[in-house]
Amino acid sequence: MEAIVFEEFGGPEVLRLAGTEEPHAGPGQVRVRIKAAGVNPLDYKIRYGWMQEVLPTPLPATPGLEFAGIVDEVGEGVTGAAVGDEVLGWTVTGAYAQYALAESFAAKPAELDWAEAAALPVATETARRVLDLLGVRAGETLLLHGAAGAVGAAATQFAVAAGVTVIGTASEARHDYLRELGATPVAYGDGLAERVRAAAPQGVDAVFDAAGKGVLPLSIELRGGTTERIVTIADPEAQAHGVTFSSGGTERPETALAGHARLAADGRLRIPVGEVFPLAEAAKAHALSETGHVRGKLVITP
Repeated sequence: MEAIVFEEFGGPEVLRLAGTEEPHAGPGQVRVRIKAAGVNPLDYKIRYGWMQEVLPTPLPATPGLEFAGIVDEVGEGVTGAAVGDEVLGWTVTGAYAQYALAESFAAKPAELDWAEAAALPVATETARRVLDLLGVRAGETLLLHGAAGAVGAAATQFAVAAGVTVIGTASEARHDYLRELGATPVAYGDGLAERVRAAAPQGVDAVFDAAGKGVLPLSIELRGGTTERIVTIADPEAQAHGVTFSSGGTERPETALAGHARLAADGRLRIPVGEVFPLAEAAKAHALSETGHVRGKLVITP
């Protein structure tokens, strides 16, 4: 099969299209013919070798955490899946490939196209996990850095639906989009603290940093000097500031994913897809992801 591989850590140029052996489903696994794979910032951080202490990656490796595709092999002990089923979920072998193995997945609603389905697993799981860590409740105010990205957009929609007021930071070009999602947008840059205070004179009850742009000191200030109820998924300096860094774990909530997929299919959850790249152009997708100026989810299609 064709897959993207990297044999050393480094920049986008280490990614190459190669012929590799097809994987086969073992116990508790399904093999999926990949129709679309989501691109996440974690993908390039793994490729650089920055995540070795947290997520050791033996080389050679195939990138990609999330997928949408069609089951074409079912391993021993798997229930609730059959050859031909359309699914989305997390792969254990790398999604930038024609085939991948999966242990955690959910049915893909017919109304969702492949790219939209592949955009859901990581963004929705991360958003839900951090909101639960923060314990935000109806009537509270959440400051969300990077609110217009895939994770930020999911978190905004979940929080707004729960009755939480969301103050979302983003470039001015994304402010109308954030208003559509129900957030109050504020611009990045000098004077951010003043703009947040103007938008939320009652103060902020919790902070979710999905951007990693050095905003933790300001976030602590806006929380009245405490690091309580501040979580980042993107700033490697979290520990130095005494802030919780959430990188996820091995648990993949399939039931929650099925519910999120249903919400998206019904038009009640939006994770917009930006650019779609063919498998051979994975390096271009990574280079764009690294700029931090991505509009919508990047997706790769074999």
